[in-house]
Amino acid sequence: MNNWESVYHKWNTFQNLDPELKKELVSIESNQLALEDAFYKELTFGTGGMRGVLGVGTNRMNIYTVRKAVYGLASYLLKNSVNVKDRGVAIAYDSRYKSREFAIETAKTLGAFGIRAYVFHSIRPTPLLSFAVRYLGTAGGVMITASHNPPEYNGFKVYNEDGGQMIPEEANQIIQEIQDIDNELDIPIIEQPELEEKKLLVWVGDGVDNAYLEKLSLITKLSHDECKQPKDLKIVFTPLHGTASELVPAGLKQLNFDQVSVVEEQMVPDPEFSTVSSPNPEEHQAFTMAIGLGKKVNADILLGTDPDADRLGVAVKTKSGDYTVLTGNQLGALLIDYILSHTNPVLLANDRVIKTIVTSELGKAIAESYGVKTIDTLTGFKYIAAKIRQFDTTGEAFVFGYEESYGYLISSFTRDKDAIQVAVMASEMADYWKKQGMTLLDALESLYKKHGYYRETMSSLTLKGKAGAEKISQIMHTIRDNPLTDIAGLKVEMLEDYLVGKRYINASSTIEKIDLPAENVLKFTLANDSWVCLRPSGTEPKIKCYFGTCGVNESESEATLNQLKDYMNNVMHQII
Repeated sequence: MNNWESVYHKWNTFQNLDPELKKELVSIESNQLALEDAFYKELTFGTGGMRGVLGVGTNRMNIYTVRKAVYGLASYLLKNSVNVKDRGVAIAYDSRYKSREFAIETAKTLGAFGIRAYVFHSIRPTPLLSFAVRYLGTAGGVMITASHNPPEYNGFKVYNEDGGQMIPEEANQIIQEIQDIDNELDIPIIEQPELEEKKLLVWVGDGVDNAYLEKLSLITKLSHDECKQPKDLKIVFTPLHGTASELVPAGLKQLNFDQVSVVEEQMVPDPEFSTVSSPNPEEHQAFTMAIGLGKKVNADILLGTDPDADRLGVAVKTKSGDYTVLTGNQLGALLIDYILSHTNPVLLANDRVIKTIVTSELGKAIAESYGVKTIDTLTGFKYIAAKIRQFDTTGEAFVFGYEESYGYLISSFTRDKDAIQVAVMASEMADYWKKQGMTLLDALESLYKKHGYYRETMSSLTLKGKAGAEKISQIMHTIRDNPLTDIAGLKVEMLEDYLVGKRYINASSTIEKIDLPAENVLKFTLANDSWVCLRPSGTEPKIKCYFGTCGVNESESEATLNQLKDYMNNVMHQII
């Protein structure tokens, strides 16, 4: 009997298996491939938590894999934090299938340890969970969400007491606790009525929302009088069936943006995300209904948040009356310029912008023009949050953090990417430029003319299942063992291998240490201000390849990008 078959047998013979999961298990009992995929491994718990397809098995999101993760979290907190039982853990959840159920399962498992759970009474955004951890002073936090993944997914994100996602050092200790669990089916729980009776389950109302909105009102660059004035900016907003339907309109109202139209069909929470093919504002199809409404009301900008409201997409009306969706890099650059240009120059010396290694260099160029230093981190907002925490001891001041995948943070009262903050600030910025007779596209063009025509793109190769994971590993091993010396005719000037923490500078044969956590990432810096970065996704069965360049004009940059993309796609397909 293979190992996965013995695990399957354990589940199949478990007398008290959840009836819904038992029914699914029976339905696939004659499908050898489906059974193997469900049981051949345990759902990976990474640095931010875990994410996977809903269903029966150790490689799926279900009440038993959730309990196992919570057991590991509780064990870790009790060993590494103080007063954990009374401080408790904050728990929020989005509109996905099983989200509320998994939130309550989290509380039931924590309760068996005597740890109080503060659970929101209805769906809430991820950034609000991050804020709640800090506001309530809990020992940690859990967000039940799969962000913008397809409807069949859900996930479990873990936060430390600072409100940031767990960094590797913390997550590795939780993983160790999880690995010590013999049987996920036997993890003790306390049922909800007893939890409530013992005050181990506390339902969270609107108080946290109100405290968050008060903090949100303070991030504006407008004067008190300007805040009170009605704004001549027409906005269309869609939460894409997710959690931002209340807080984004409320945040805009605080600054007197009174011309806000919402996509009514998408204001309704819907785990199927039935009006879009993907609830991801990075993909332009997600704006289809917003664009239709935008044309109807003649909106200046369109705002779209993903289901858990940690990512924001912005579309801008063009001169022809159509709408162009900004990339994450473009919106980030515009925000850096707006924020720094409206900050007291005396304060800029200690200000810091934080971005990831796969984010555009345009933001760095803009920050440098204001005398502000930019710090690079690995991909993942947990690293940006960790850097902000370090600033508490270094005297540096956080002013903006972002990543290319539509994640941004303006004020550190939350410690995860925050689409609500950015929706309000992007509207404020668009209103500012409108008063100058310009759109955000006009402002972006002026930045390109000043700093260079930076362009970026990303391609991904989806390889599902056990065989897919092996192919992704094969690609990384092959390229690491046989480093590319040129890519699409551009010479490789530097290779950074983040797994071994070394930077190889070809011109001088110098090897430098990379002072960042180990991660399976390769980044090639090329001639002509171009670069390529290769990394397996931590949350999806994909290998991602990022590209960046800077040319004297748009066409030159686009041509170079296409050449780099075609070259790397060919390399990866040849390997597999």
